[in-house]
Amino acid sequence: MERRPLLSVIILTYNEELNLPACLESLKGLDCEIFVVDSGSTDRTVGIARSYGAHVVEHRYETYARQVNWALEHLPLGGEWILRMDADERLTPELKEELMSRLPTLDPEITGLYVKRRVYFLGRWIRHGGYYPIWLLRVSRKGCVRAEDRMTHEHIVLLKGRSAFLRHDIVDDNQKGLFEWTLRQNVYSSLEATALLQRKDEITPRLFGTPEARRRWLLYNVYLRFPPFVRAFCYFLFRYVVQLGFLDGKEGLIFHFLQACWYRFLIDAKLFEAQKGNVVRVTDDRK
Repeated sequence: MERRPLLSVIILTYNEELNLPACLESLKGLDCEIFVVDSGSTDRTVGIARSYGAHVVEHRYETYARQVNWALEHLPLGGEWILRMDADERLTPELKEELMSRLPTLDPEITGLYVKRRVYFLGRWIRHGGYYPIWLLRVSRKGCVRAEDRMTHEHIVLLKGRSAFLRHDIVDDNQKGLFEWTLRQNVYSSLEATALLQRKDEITPRLFGTPEARRRWLLYNVYLRFPPFVRAFCYFLFRYVVQLGFLDGKEGLIFHFLQACWYRFLIDAKLFEAQKGNVVRVTDDRK
C-alpha cells in the first residue's frame, strides 16, 4: 500500500518565476506532496515547479476564490492535511518543524489551523502598524474548508470541526518590486470598490468570531462609518502613530502610507466615480 504524505500543498501561480523558488525551497524536508495550479504563465514558472518535483496542473483563472475551490475539489490530494500557500510565501524552519511534530498528534475535532503571516516589504519585516501578526487559516483537514466566493477579502472558512493556532510564522516576501505591487493594489481597489457597491456577503461579520470576521466587522462597522476620503487619512494616522508603524523605518513609512492611505483613498475615489454614473473597471489579475 502506497504511503500517504502528511500534507498536500496547493500553490496558485501566474508568472511567479521570481517568487516560486524560495517558496518551494522552504518546503524541502516537509512530508508533503506539492500541487502547483497554474493559470497560463508565460515565464519559467512551470519549469521551476517541475524541477522541484511539483505536480503542475493548468486551470483557467476566474477569481481567486474559485481557483482555490477548484483545487480543493478536483486535485487528487493524498494528504490528510492541506496547506495552501501563495507563490510569494515561504515557511519558516520553525513552522515546518511544528507542522511535522504537531499535525499527527491533533485531536480529530481540530480541522483547521491558523498561521501568523509575517510580511516583508522592500526587504524589511513590517512588524508594527497592526500588520503583525495577521492570522490566516492556511492548514486544514481534507474536505473541511472552502473559500468564500467573494471578489476580494475572500477567506478560507471551516465547514466542520474547530480551529487551533500554530506558534510559528509563514513569511510573505514578494520579490516583484514596488512597480508590480502598486499595479496590484490598483486592481484590488477596483475589486473592493465593486464589492462595497454590491455589499453581498455570504457570512455576516461578527466582532467576536474568527480573526477574518473581526477584521471584516471593523471594516463595515467602524472604518466605513467615517466620511469618504477623510477615513483614509484617519486610518493611516491610526496605523502609523497609534499602532507604532513609524517604528518600521522608511520602508514602513512607504508601506503604511501606500497600503493604509493611498489604497483606501483610491477605493473611495472609485466609489465616487461610480456614484457619478461610471462603471468601476474590474480586472482580477491574481492569477
